[in-house]
Amino acid sequence: MELQKNNFGLMTKDLTNWQGRKEWFFNREHTDTYELWYEGRYKRAEVWQKKVMGQLVGQDKRVKELLEFGCGTGRFTRWWHEIGIEATGGDISPFMLGQAVHLFKGDLVNADSHHMPFKDNTFDAVAFITTFEYYKDPVKVIREAARVGRHGIGFGMMNRNSPKVVRRRIQEAFGKNPFYVTATFYTPSLLIEKINEALAGRQYSIEWSCTGLPEWFPVQQWSVPYGDFFGLYVRFND
Repeated sequence: MELQKNNFGLMTKDLTNWQGRKEWFFNREHTDTYELWYEGRYKRAEVWQKKVMGQLVGQDKRVKELLEFGCGTGRFTRWWHEIGIEATGGDISPFMLGQAVHLFKGDLVNADSHHMPFKDNTFDAVAFITTFEYYKDPVKVIREAARVGRHGIGFGMMNRNSPKVVRRRIQEAFGKNPFYVTATFYTPSLLIEKINEALAGRQYSIEWSCTGLPEWFPVQQWSVPYGDFFGLYVRFND
């Protein structure tokens, strides 16, 4: 029987292959246990990540409705509601959404972020939390987000300026860590380069903050581009 492609170019009989690459989020072994990561060793990191994103997005009082793309199981999507922002979740992985539908009461859509199935200015903002690292064409995704989100775009990113990046790459070399093989790690300045390319001609301002510092460190959040995680918000001023 001939294999058919869906609207996003995915082989219907091989959901593990997206963008021509093997992706962990099409593997049930990983997606079914995704929530457990945050309930274990990543719990403290999640707390600080939410603090950073809440500050950056929350300061734009125009944001009442938000689309989170790459929402996964809806971990952060549920949290947006907790801080007073109505959220909709989107993800390319049916396995991730299969978990989210049981945990999140809001709207969910199975789609590719390179082709968001929404009209212009549908939401006040669009957010990407630890998912932007996996996009093959980041400039196109930013332009899609700017089309769909009228007031801004929020990014929560794994920071390239972190000792953990080296550790992850060493683990990959020994076949021990499949989660970041296809990921592109950014620093705030590298992400801003992509943003400036994507949004040329528009008026906007950018604010960012880093966290993910060792527990013993005297500060847990700062405006220095070092740490395991950084949040960045693009505020449209035009």
